Amino acid sequence: MNDVLANADLDAALEEARAAFTARNPASLARFTDAAAVMPGGNTRSVLFHAPFPLAVARGEGCLLWDLDGHRYIDFLGEYTAGLFGHSHPAIGAAIRGALAGGINLGGHTVVEARFARAVCGRFGLERVRFTNSGTEANLMALATARARTGRGKVVAFAGGYHGGLLTFAGGGSPINAPFDVALAPYNDSAGARAVIETHRADLAAIIVEPMLGGGGCIPGTPEFLASLRQGASEAGALLIFDEVMTSRLAPGGLQSTLGIRPDLTTLGKYVGGGMSFGAFGGRAEVMDVFDPRRADALPHAGTFNNNVLTMAAGLAALTEVYTPEAAAALNARGEALRARLNRIASGTVLQFTGLGSMMTAHFRAGPIRSPADAATGNAGLKELFFFDLLAAGLWFARRGMINLSLPIDDAACDALADAVAEFTALRGRLLAAD
Repeated sequence: MNDVLANADLDAALEEARAAFTARNPASLARFTDAAAVMPGGNTRSVLFHAPFPLAVARGEGCLLWDLDGHRYIDFLGEYTAGLFGHSHPAIGAAIRGALAGGINLGGHTVVEARFARAVCGRFGLERVRFTNSGTEANLMALATARARTGRGKVVAFAGGYHGGLLTFAGGGSPINAPFDVALAPYNDSAGARAVIETHRADLAAIIVEPMLGGGGCIPGTPEFLASLRQGASEAGALLIFDEVMTSRLAPGGLQSTLGIRPDLTTLGKYVGGGMSFGAFGGRAEVMDVFDPRRADALPHAGTFNNNVLTMAAGLAALTEVYTPEAAAALNARGEALRARLNRIASGTVLQFTGLGSMMTAHFRAGPIRSPADAATGNAGLKELFFFDLLAAGLWFARRGMINLSLPIDDAACDALADAVAEFTALRGRLLAAD
């Protein structure tokens, strides 16, 4: 198809899809207009915004959501991996109600926090752990720990990586990033990364990496690449930090357990708190024990809600009663099968799904995707059209194409997604043809 005609057809399809979305969702539009009077852009969490305006979600149950206009959706977003348990898991609800009955803000060490810490350490191979309120906080604390431990200032991170709202490296970084001295290396490029590490070796405190990029497009790091980072950190006397805020869900012991690579520190967040605000950083005892308040040289680590009773109770129930190792293996096997099925449906088009286990992202680009630079060459217009078409079919996922399975997602839900992708490829086939 002629490129000019294809672009014109895509523009027309997008205009029609946006208009249909607007007409279908008047209550969400009214809510957005009202919110914009008191919140910048009607928003307090940037990733949730999309043009022409975001849907207002009214309630959820299991793997289902209802918006303010009464439309029902199968939830394939899974709260950007944090909603692994769905919207109403009885065991987690019972744990939260029990915690509420005992008082909310107790202002002291609580009964549950050490039990939860033991469960987290046992599950993810940590010797010591400390809790925070988000994955962002966990990564900030891990980097600060590495700098204090080594007496050095430099951090190596990766282009396209995301380690929280103050540590985001898409497009080279954000103006509001925390003022760490960061050198960016290319993802999945062992030689390129080792060159950056060697350049900054004398002042290198830490290498921080997601073993699979989450927000960067569900792009797995190769075992060779990640092993080279382990070697590079050890040779430089720096700490290797695995950001498993998202990827810890991908195997019973986190993605590192399948790779056979042990980082010095691991950061956690998202689902591990059972759906409550949560983060954690932990690893080797000799690194973490610098926070032991019994030591004269102890470092401080504050946070009013680090051990809040709701998160401690929900997290303990989540890890020990609900997302057991068996449940983790089953969910990720379901995700592997679904992603393979979707790629078979999309075969012969520019649509492809990358990821591992229960996390995946739709891309509109032919050829392998090994880095955020590869993903950035995809067709943004087709990705937007995909979002609106599947939304109209009753499927909720991230505007950027991210899909995450939750435990309530069953065969019928997977069939619905596969059918919608098949319908999309049939309806939009002329726009999706591979060169």
